[in-house]
Amino acid sequence: MNANTKIEGGKRGGVLVASVALAVAIFSVGASAQAQGNDAMAILKAMSDYVGSQKTIEASFDSDIEVITPQLEKIQFTNSGELLLSRPDKLRAHRMGGYADVALAFDGKTASIYGKNINGYVQFNAPGSVDQLISSLRMGYGVALPGADLLQSNAYDVLVAGVLEAKHIGRGVIDGHECEHLAFRNADTDWQLWVEAGERPIPRKMVITSKTMNSAPQYTLRIKSWKTGVKPAANAFAFVPPRGAIQIKPEALIELDELPQGAPTGVEP
Repeated sequence: MNANTKIEGGKRGGVLVASVALAVAIFSVGASAQAQGNDAMAILKAMSDYVGSQKTIEASFDSDIEVITPQLEKIQFTNSGELLLSRPDKLRAHRMGGYADVALAFDGKTASIYGKNINGYVQFNAPGSVDQLISSLRMGYGVALPGADLLQSNAYDVLVAGVLEAKHIGRGVIDGHECEHLAFRNADTDWQLWVEAGERPIPRKMVITSKTMNSAPQYTLRIKSWKTGVKPAANAFAFVPPRGAIQIKPEALIELDELPQGAPTGVEP
């Protein structure tokens, strides 16, 4: 073996070592990404199981929705609200913003939606569960309740439908609560979720980003307070039309939107 042969052998050895190192690095990155995804799914499942197991939930929230004008200006509209849920078939919710003050009452048989700004209400038969009501409002009337998917008894199945990628980013703090920070990718949206760490995996914040619209508008939901085990009053889910209120057609629900009339469409909650 001459000097040239030794040099070539050294090169081949170096290439082999580099190839092995690269393969190990790629495998490590892939394994790490898979572990992150598994962690994210496990945390999401724990949150869903916890929320779904609560018979009664009383919560308050803030929400922001962004719209993009034809001039590509991003405008954000902010609302606050509260809800009372009693599984399986009772819900009361109230949302207040600069352009609408809307209340919903559902007693397991009838759903009533009242808009204070127009002093009008929509009422329709909706026998079934809160899960069925959420689906009916969305599919039949184009109405999406803030954070509704987080409250469903099968929240995990609803949330993971269409997920292409999941990540456990790490931890963050929301209103003084240490939270697990999760990120998910769908075909049309990216969404993030902050889940309280510890024995009460409460959803504390959710951000949905549209990938199909210019400037990527976002919808943000922040849970401000959360109570379980509350005992609703006997008439908590009954609806009595306020004095002078008129019943309107379901098509008029658009007038109860959290956006001003004529505003460009933002990302859907």
